[in-house]
Amino acid sequence: MLLKSMAQKAGMSPGSLVPISDEPVNPTRISIIEYDQDYLEQVEATDEGMVAKEKASPRVTWFKVEGVGQVEAISRLGEIFGLHPLVLEDVVNTTQRPKVEEYEDYVFMVLKSVHYDQDTGAISDEQVSLVLGRSWLISFQEGGRELFGPVLERLKKGRGRIRQLGPDYLAYVLMDAVIDNYFVALEALGDEVEELEDDLLEGHDPKAMHRLHELKRQAMGFRKAVWPLREVVAWLSREGSTLVHADMHPFLRDLYDHTVQIIDQVETLRDLLSGLLDVYLSGVSNRMNEVMKVLTIIATLFIPLTFLAGLYGMNFKWMPELEWKWGYPAVLAIMLVSVIGMLIYFRRKKWL
Repeated sequence: MLLKSMAQKAGMSPGSLVPISDEPVNPTRISIIEYDQDYLEQVEATDEGMVAKEKASPRVTWFKVEGVGQVEAISRLGEIFGLHPLVLEDVVNTTQRPKVEEYEDYVFMVLKSVHYDQDTGAISDEQVSLVLGRSWLISFQEGGRELFGPVLERLKKGRGRIRQLGPDYLAYVLMDAVIDNYFVALEALGDEVEELEDDLLEGHDPKAMHRLHELKRQAMGFRKAVWPLREVVAWLSREGSTLVHADMHPFLRDLYDHTVQIIDQVETLRDLLSGLLDVYLSGVSNRMNEVMKVLTIIATLFIPLTFLAGLYGMNFKWMPELEWKWGYPAVLAIMLVSVIGMLIYFRRKKWL
């Protein structure tokens, strides 16, 4: 849990690099992608000197960092780029909410990427941090999932304007890739909600309630990730920074529209899930009412029968009809007529 994880840092000074994540610590890998309109090279960083050398390149350079659990490597990377200790702390602390912060020479952004597992139907999130400089961009991924594979393919093939523009456009493309994954996960979540709706309308499976609560939890996770993300994109598209050129504003406004669409879909799913909960509870209540109605009718039918049986079972010596030859069949006939008469009455009142 978040509170339990944050408790690990109690008493430490601000900027202390302590990994706060439930995921296993992955080794930190740094890929360096250097490019311009006519040139592209991708290498794996083997030492700090290589990173420092590529940082000074006049071409656009993307430092793709995977795994933030090894705090020594993150700290050395921060020293090379002159990153504030609080920025490094937020990179390592993967429980951060999406946000944007502007410093003198760079802009720091925190995003939440989501992933839908088709095998298990589970939706997991991963923190992605971006540091935008004047000619370079650093991306920090919490895990080793290949999130930006399509972006690398676009760079290698030189499709579109990605090789012609600067690191601010690369930052936009990476953010767009993160947001596109929300649409994929939301579509899968919507399909599950539709299946759950059909199950609830057809029957009253107790397991459906557990699945319903799980879907509500996932929808709440979406909302917590997307609402702050909208603020990040809005800040970049409206106030902006000297590192984000004015030519980028139309792209960022389009990205803002995408975040608004995601929020609308999330709110729609939350409303639908709340409605499904009401449908489920109403179905359970109606079923219970039907059971109680049947039991009440059965008990009501036996009231006159119990009265007659109790009356003629008192065993008094001087009691009328005890010596009568037709007493027993007469009592049975009265009981039968009582039951039939009550059933006819219930049917006319539409209680049956």
